[in-house]
Amino acid sequence: VTLKERRKLVLLARETPLTLAHLRNMTLATEMGALVMPPLPAFYAKPDSIEALVDYTVMRVLDQLGIDPDRPYPRWQGLAASLVSR
Repeated sequence: VTLKERRKLVLLARETPLTLAHLRNMTLATEMGALVMPPLPAFYAKPDSIEALVDYTVMRVLDQLGIDPDRPYPRWQGLAASLVSR
């Protein structure tokens, strides 16, 4: 229904290894307008806990949906800023 109504759909595919059926279904979903985003840990953001890793993934999904929540952690500013803050 979400794709039919052209609303935003974000799929977080976490099971691996992916089978050909998974890949084909994700391709079809993408062609219909969905966004497939693996929930990979963002170690470049220098998380200090598991909660920070989860929160970062949730913030990325909310960004894709156009929702701007209060951020518990600052937005990553890129590699150059990350190297300076070391």
